[in-house]
Formats: sequence, C-alpha cells, structure tokens
Amino acid sequence: MASEQMAAGADPGGPLPPPRPLDSIDQDILRMLQADGRASIRSVAERVHVSRANAYARINRLIEDGVIRGFGARVDHERAGHGTSAYITLKIVQNSWRTVREQLRQLPGASHIALVGGDFDVLLMVHVADNRSLRELVLTRLQAIPEVLSTRTLLVFEEEDLEPQD
Repeated sequence: MASEQMAAGADPGGPLPPPRPLDSIDQDILRMLQADGRASIRSVAERVHVSRANAYARINRLIEDGVIRGFGARVDHERAGHGTSAYITLKIVQNSWRTVREQLRQLPGASHIALVGGDFDVLLMVHVADNRSLRELVLTRLQAIPEVLSTRTLLVFEEEDLEPQD
C-alpha cells in the first residue's frame, strides 16, 4: 500500500501521474498532516468532515500522485547536536548540476539543495556540530568536488520553520 511505502521511506518508483486539482478538503488534509504527520485517519476524517474511508482514499491518492512525498519529524538541529547551520552558495561548471547534486546529497549535514538562477548556481543548507565541522565540510569536502568553481558560506544566526504548527 502507498502509505506504508511512504512511511517506510520507500521510493514508490515509476513516473508520477499528471497533477490533479486539489479541492478544499485535500488542502485541509495537507495542512493537518503538515502540522501533525502522525494524525490518525479518524482524526483527519473528523476534522475535514468526511468518512474514514474517504479520508484514507484521499491521503493515499495524495501519496500516489506525489503531492505528499513522505512523513517525518521537524528537528531542532541545535538540540540534536548540530548547533551550526549555514547556507553555502556554489558556482559550478556549466551543465554539471546532476553530477554535483549527487555528490552534495552524500555530504553529512546537508538538508536542502536547490539549483537557482542569479549570481551563483546552487544553494546548499547544512546543519553541522560546530564551526570546525563546517570548515571541514567547506574547505575539504565541497572544494574537492572538481565541478565546484567557488563557494561562499553564510552562517545562520537564527532560523524559524514556517511550516504549519497547529
């Protein structure tokens, strides 16, 4: 079943169907699950005023359509031992995005990777134990990637998750 695959972290594989429009009930389900990914089918059904079977079918469709990519925990990185966070911008060799992305995925502490337009090509968010770990990551790991032409590190002093907190 799709929800069991996602909960287990399995990749559903195969091409996704074309996006379907989401109605207000789907939107309400998404908001509720963003606030509490552990919400029961019963509580979702009650909050959005549909039957349990309908809520179950809608959640499975949202998973199968790739709208819901998975379920996870929001982590306080500092309390989890990763007290230093930074955005790192990278300029990379033209047309090397796929190769660089695969290498960035392997970096310890990497939490977000984006190909962007502007003065740099890639924006990487990392959470590491301390400044020494950040220095090691940037100077040893990132700058050793042949396709990385330059980096710039922006230290994060404070951050706030804007996901729903209901």
